[in-house]
Amino acid sequence: MNDVCNSPVNWQEKSILVTGGTGSFGRQFVQIMRSEYKPRRLIVFSRDELKQHEMRVAGHDGAEMRYFIGDVRDEERLRRAMQGVDIVIHAAALKQVPACEYNPFEAIKTNVLGAKNVVDAALDAGVSKVLALSTDKAVSPTNLYGATKLCAEKLFVQSNSYSGTKNVSFSCVRYGNVVGSRGSVIPLFQQQRKSGEITITDKRMTRFWLTLEQAVSIVINSIETMWGGEVFVPKIPSMRLMDLAQAIAPDCKVREIGIRPGEKLHEVLVSQDEARHTREFNDHYIIQPISDWWETQSDGSPLPEGFHYSSDNNSQWLGIEDLQRLTQQDA
Repeated sequence: MNDVCNSPVNWQEKSILVTGGTGSFGRQFVQIMRSEYKPRRLIVFSRDELKQHEMRVAGHDGAEMRYFIGDVRDEERLRRAMQGVDIVIHAAALKQVPACEYNPFEAIKTNVLGAKNVVDAALDAGVSKVLALSTDKAVSPTNLYGATKLCAEKLFVQSNSYSGTKNVSFSCVRYGNVVGSRGSVIPLFQQQRKSGEITITDKRMTRFWLTLEQAVSIVINSIETMWGGEVFVPKIPSMRLMDLAQAIAPDCKVREIGIRPGEKLHEVLVSQDEARHTREFNDHYIIQPISDWWETQSDGSPLPEGFHYSSDNNSQWLGIEDLQRLTQQDA
């Protein structure tokens, strides 16, 4: 295990690269980094020149900003972008479940082989810390998107055994649905509201829910405390899909259309098998790797036998009023 990590991060001295930097998370990350942490250099790595231009026009164009057009499928471009970089946030992914199901090879190229390219480029460039974003759908996956994110998690965790003397550390953050992210069900409900009817796949469905600001905060805290090899899982609230429908369209008829292929009734962030090597903290869990190179940490509390952390057995719930506040912010 890397012994130079889990040390305070002096962000003002760091050069940071975020893949998928023009996505919902990336834009929020850049905004918070620039306003609160003021890094020495902040590199947005993405394949969409229009979105990069829009970020510049929106005001993200300071002396510390760099914009790299590139794809995580292109390892050579990643190597070039990571020169002199201290910290990498890997947020690039194909994440639309139906699109991944219809285009499986493309999902694998971006989400699995792209993760491998990020790892290899970071190892060769001597990056200090690399943190990948994952999802609750990586736990016991039932669709290709979740399967590719599970593979990416495994790649990042096990890559710590390849760092050798280079002191490069890899960890993951796993969380649920993000309010305001692309693909959120909120815009769909808001659009359907105009017709007087909204569609729900199953009225029993629950989901984990957090804001973009919370997601960024979780990532920053994880970077500051990571050793390398952990999967960080925040304690976040759940919501019932019917409550979300009531919050957005209280006067609309709800039509149940049946659960879609690859969809779950409830999402899981820590499975029962993972719980056996997971430690609990005040506001998060840490899933520790089962590897010879990992020195088990004594901090935190072990979880009880049979524990699992799912969206239907959560102790924190968002009510209709909470969801109304969140959806109004997202509108």
